[in-house]
Amino acid sequence: MKILKQLGGLFLLCIIGEILSALLPFPLPAGVLCMVLLFLGLSCHIIQIDVLRESADFMLKNMAFFFIPASVGIVEYYPLIKHTWLPLLIICILATFATFAATAYTVRLVIFLQTKFRNGGAKK
Repeated sequence: MKILKQLGGLFLLCIIGEILSALLPFPLPAGVLCMVLLFLGLSCHIIQIDVLRESADFMLKNMAFFFIPASVGIVEYYPLIKHTWLPLLIICILATFATFAATAYTVRLVIFLQTKFRNGGAKK
């Protein structure tokens, strides 16, 4: 029951993001707004991490279920994409490697900056 309450809180945050997205005079995806609200809530200690830990672990363990609708959508629209499947596949593969590279270099940069500031702070 605790996980359902936590998921309900996250869904409430998503509904707030949807409402804000509809009210803004410029286009901004509700999912992005929801993530910003969650980040701000966690950063300002309005939302405690322990309140979300179990539901986040549950969603990570069952992540495969979240890809089922996308997979069904691809199968459903196969007649529309059957002539362009090769370029789409190449784009997906290249985007995957670009994401891997961007993540790896970002991690390296963060580790470098943490080491630099940690060592710089110790010298003073």
